[in-house]
Amino acid sequence: MKNTGMNFRHLYYFWVVAKEGGVTRAAERLGLAIQTISTQLSQLEQSVGKALFMQQGRGLQLTEAGRLALAYADQIFLLGEQLQEALGEADSGRTRLTVGISDSLPKLTAFRLLEATLHLATPVRLVCFEDQFEALLADLALHKLDVVLTDRAVRSGTTLRVFSHMLFESDTIVVGTPALAGAYAEGFPGSLNGAPFLLPTRNNALRGRIDEWFELHNVRPDVVGEFEDNALLNTFGRRGAGLFFAPAALAGDLADQFGAVLAGHVPQVREHVYAISNERKIKHPAVEAILSAVHQGVFSTP
Repeated sequence: MKNTGMNFRHLYYFWVVAKEGGVTRAAERLGLAIQTISTQLSQLEQSVGKALFMQQGRGLQLTEAGRLALAYADQIFLLGEQLQEALGEADSGRTRLTVGISDSLPKLTAFRLLEATLHLATPVRLVCFEDQFEALLADLALHKLDVVLTDRAVRSGTTLRVFSHMLFESDTIVVGTPALAGAYAEGFPGSLNGAPFLLPTRNNALRGRIDEWFELHNVRPDVVGEFEDNALLNTFGRRGAGLFFAPAALAGDLADQFGAVLAGHVPQVREHVYAISNERKIKHPAVEAILSAVHQGVFSTP
């Protein structure tokens, strides 16, 4: 920037206006006069030498320069919030672990992995976010997350400097309510023709392997639902809406929490679980605890 007169107060007022969608709402949030906010915005635009907003009807819209400024402001104020939280947690003696959980990853799997962090000598404060795989990778690259737990590795050739760490893999099983599983267990897998199934959506890493397995065994299921969110799929499964695939390593948990019992074992369809980090070698003590728990057999994979 040619002018170095920009300060964080100006940037903060700009950020609030962008988030609130207008000067009036920003003034209400901050408890300041509208003219005060407008003056701060003008000073910021003068300091950077570019217009950050343009008038659209009765509201404001970000210009291209404004969208770029907002992206940086998001990072700046997020880091500021994280710094405050980290300092507060340092006083409390807790280590913070911010985890992104892919919406396609079974929540029982995520719990079993994260459970290992609860038994460390230094207490851990878990902060968990669930989102789609690509959105979580973007947040990881911006250092908004410490680690992402997901069911797929990062594609080779990505421009993001992130690294995939295989945690474990498991055979899968087909499960359902006792009545439903019992109806299709005999003659498995040929018995599955026309069986009601709840499946992950086609952008899920497991779905392609499931479809190939159906094709291999000439099975034509009745797909009654497709779900991006694994937790919602399991909830429908618990209500008896259809059979569904799950990691064999979680058979006991599925029976306890969802009342789901085995209809058949599917060793050809493997579920993979990865931790994705910004580092080739994971150094966060809580993530190291997760890796150690996996190596010690927290998942009794077949």
